Amino acid sequence: MATSILIVDDHPSFRAAARRLLESEGYDVIGEETDGESGVGAAASLSPDVVLLDVHLPGIDGFETASRIRAAGNGTAVILTSSRDASDFGPLVAASGARGFVAKGELSGAALRELLS
Repeated sequence: MATSILIVDDHPSFRAAARRLLESEGYDVIGEETDGESGVGAAASLSPDVVLLDVHLPGIDGFETASRIRAAGNGTAVILTSSRDASDFGPLVAASGARGFVAKGELSGAALRELLS
């Protein structure tokens, strides 16, 4: 069974590109959301294996969104992403409870598999 993914990002072009890339590598993209609040709700209702979550979102940011998803306790792994490098965010990635971080330009099925293993 393919790993299910929810993409939460406010840029339609990134969501479309990420969907194409991940589906071509065997992942099952089961939903897309544009902001943190919607992402929290979709994670609760869809129960994806993974949420690919942009750090910069309207409303609540990706770090708070990750914390809320993890607090729900449904076992969903959160992978944060940004066009910036992980080092720009210091300890915020780990403090959010996210499994890890992948820069948008480095997103691949292999990068996700490495973070999830």
